[in-house]
Amino acid sequence: MNILLRGAAVVTVNEKREIISGGDIVVEGEKISYVGPHKEWDRSFDRIIDGTGRMVAPGFVNAHGHAAMSLLRSYADDVPLMYWLEKRIWPIEAKLKREDVYWGTMLAILEMLKSGTTTFVDMYFFMDQVAEAAEEAGMRAVLARGLVGIGHLAEKGLDESKQFVRDWQGRGQGRITTMLGPHAPYTCPPEYLKKVIALQEELSVPIHIHISETLDEVNRIKEQYGVSPVVLLRDTGLLTRPVLAAHCVHLSGEDMDILRDYGVHVAHNPGSNLKLGSGIAPVPDLLARGVTVGLGTDGAASNNNLDMMEEMRLAALLHKGSRMDPTLITADDALAMATRESAKAAFLADVGVVAPGMKADLIMIDLNRPHLVPQHNLTAHLVYAAQPGDITLVMVDGKVLVEDGKPTTLDEEKILFQAQQRAIHLVKPDSN
Repeated sequence: MNILLRGAAVVTVNEKREIISGGDIVVEGEKISYVGPHKEWDRSFDRIIDGTGRMVAPGFVNAHGHAAMSLLRSYADDVPLMYWLEKRIWPIEAKLKREDVYWGTMLAILEMLKSGTTTFVDMYFFMDQVAEAAEEAGMRAVLARGLVGIGHLAEKGLDESKQFVRDWQGRGQGRITTMLGPHAPYTCPPEYLKKVIALQEELSVPIHIHISETLDEVNRIKEQYGVSPVVLLRDTGLLTRPVLAAHCVHLSGEDMDILRDYGVHVAHNPGSNLKLGSGIAPVPDLLARGVTVGLGTDGAASNNNLDMMEEMRLAALLHKGSRMDPTLITADDALAMATRESAKAAFLADVGVVAPGMKADLIMIDLNRPHLVPQHNLTAHLVYAAQPGDITLVMVDGKVLVEDGKPTTLDEEKILFQAQQRAIHLVKPDSN
């Protein structure tokens, strides 16, 4: 379809941070062909969407998460990460079936779309079901089958990852791309990581891994190998590959220099890190070094929502407050992290900016809300004041997936019912 979004305030999130007042956007097929001042068009469109009193911005790119963990939302709160994993999460995950992952992912996609996320980066298992859910919903997704390098399923994970990449890379009219997903240095020993590197050489897809999320993790690695997780990964050769590193909370100056020198991308997850008591990532120091830093929610089991607006706000406020410097992580910085920089972090070249030639992944926000009046600074409004309920339209690949706040491709009532039933079954003591 050819669509004209007419007369909206356009927050482009381009490198110049341009905002077009009363602008037009033309979408042809899955891409944007025009962004600029409003004008009278001497051509016809399949659809014209009135943007008067609305703001249009790029859809959010959630750079790190575990979508199906939405089924464990509020199940294990207010405990440290390793206890959370070993005593609460992993025992329940051992019960998961393919159908559970499908419906948990559908629940996450529903939540993400309604709150303006148009792309999500995911690492989990039963990833065929995650990809199927994304394809059916029309969402953009960057997916990795999670790998654990210890135990009897380690080799099987590599085989399944290889098949997953071959089956899904470029599916969904190109909306679905793939990665390899070694979980973390403490669950993937160096000899296993070398097998991941060999597989990456064969498949030529990026690697998505958790790094230095907690002090406990860093201390474990130092006790076992005598170096930090970042140095360990450098020494295995993993960082010579395209890498998206989630968390990166506890980094030394040397670690940050290594991430910069090897071009590692980082996914900052402020909400999850705060809730699990993991700490605060040194994002200002990473940005000062020129490291690409995107923004993610992590899974709903540790957040407990998938609201990228909340993550933007946290990313801005957290670093200002912890370092007592209000100039750190400006609204422009936070918005870029949630869109353009998250897309870069996920190795997506044509997502995250409202510009000709880019994918038409857009959100429209109703500015006629008390908390969005007056409109002195639209970027500041997006980061500090806007709420998911202000979003009236969400578009991915030129297709409207949310209109008037309601999904167009998903059966919301069915998803909520299925997710509730499956979550109840999973946490029953006798479920299997």
